[in-house]
Amino acid sequence: MKLYSLQLNYRLQDRPRRGGVILKARVALVAAISGFSMTPAAALEWSLDFAPDAPAKIVWQTDPDMAYNLWFSETLSDPFVHVDGFPKDGNGEALEQTFDPGKKGFFRIDTAPLGFALIPEGRFEMGDSYNEGGDTESPVHTVFVSAFYMATNEVTVALWNEVKTWGWANGYRDLPNGSGKGDDHAVHSISWWDAMKWCNARSEMEGRSPCYFLDTNKTDVYRVKFPKVQHEKVDWTADGYRLPTEAEWEKAARGGLRGKRFQWGDTISHDQANYYSDGVYEYDVSPTSGFHPDSDDSKAPFTLPVGSFPANDYGLYDMAGSVWEWCWDAYDRDYYAVSPEVDPRGPLKVWRSRVMRGGAWTRTTFEIRCSFRRRGWTQGDDDILGESTWGEWRDLNDHGLRVVRGR
Repeated sequence: MKLYSLQLNYRLQDRPRRGGVILKARVALVAAISGFSMTPAAALEWSLDFAPDAPAKIVWQTDPDMAYNLWFSETLSDPFVHVDGFPKDGNGEALEQTFDPGKKGFFRIDTAPLGFALIPEGRFEMGDSYNEGGDTESPVHTVFVSAFYMATNEVTVALWNEVKTWGWANGYRDLPNGSGKGDDHAVHSISWWDAMKWCNARSEMEGRSPCYFLDTNKTDVYRVKFPKVQHEKVDWTADGYRLPTEAEWEKAARGGLRGKRFQWGDTISHDQANYYSDGVYEYDVSPTSGFHPDSDDSKAPFTLPVGSFPANDYGLYDMAGSVWEWCWDAYDRDYYAVSPEVDPRGPLKVWRSRVMRGGAWTRTTFEIRCSFRRRGWTQGDDDILGESTWGEWRDLNDHGLRVVRGR
């Protein structure tokens, strides 16, 4: 008789399109029998197989609209470690995972809507543990981030234009056409303002509640121009789409790893990301130099289709290289020294610049580290005062986005 424990995170139902309550449950089971099965509220059916001479097996029934990620911990005091081969999309049939005979510990199944990954709540060390990035990436500090869903891929040209077309017919009259190499490539040349408008448009297109408003009562939805959008005009509890906070982005990018330069470890090569390898840094071990060989036609480098490289342990693709990803937070190089410990959302003051993360296909190894922070310009001074003028533009050609949504 072996002693096993199983911890399951599951959802009884998804949030309705408008409002509603998310029902969540956790089940912890200690089993010392040769087999066990259970159906909690007909939401998730799973079973354990403890045949004495065979690998232990966990089996669960899937929902075709959900994705599943599997984690393992020998003790609850140890961090959960990602199980290779996950996440996997549900198909309405059973998924299973076998473990070596005698494997003991705690298993966790995380679920998320298709196209998204669950980033679990918890603390992580935010900042540059190697002291390579200077003052803007220090001090390293502990941050607690609440659970949320993040899109597994950056917004593509096809998805951007689909929402843009809907938006033009529904009040989002100044959303621009999406730029990019192809429909399945990350959209780029996107301003911070347009990224927020697009998030609202997608939310309304799908019947979800938008996140960004023009008033503190959160009744006047932000759809056009460049208004003064501040913390108190964001509905952080809405079920619609929004930009990640900087803390959400870095926690997600690290994929559960602690103190590493990249989501997979401390070195990088063209096998892992689309970036410019200049050989300056010893942790750039790419056998090919310059732009990625698959994205350089000797005329101009370009993006690659989203998902061209392995995902991190949360199931997120292209968190290094590809395109810069806008975050919600205003950029302040000294913010880490005063950052709140729980769900920080950046300085309260409205700045001319916002945080960007992840690097881009034209950027070097140094700039695509998990802790690197870039200042991304929105527009000029006038828009900070609420005027609908363009003002000062900075280079946007490698600026894209990835969305998140609440649970």
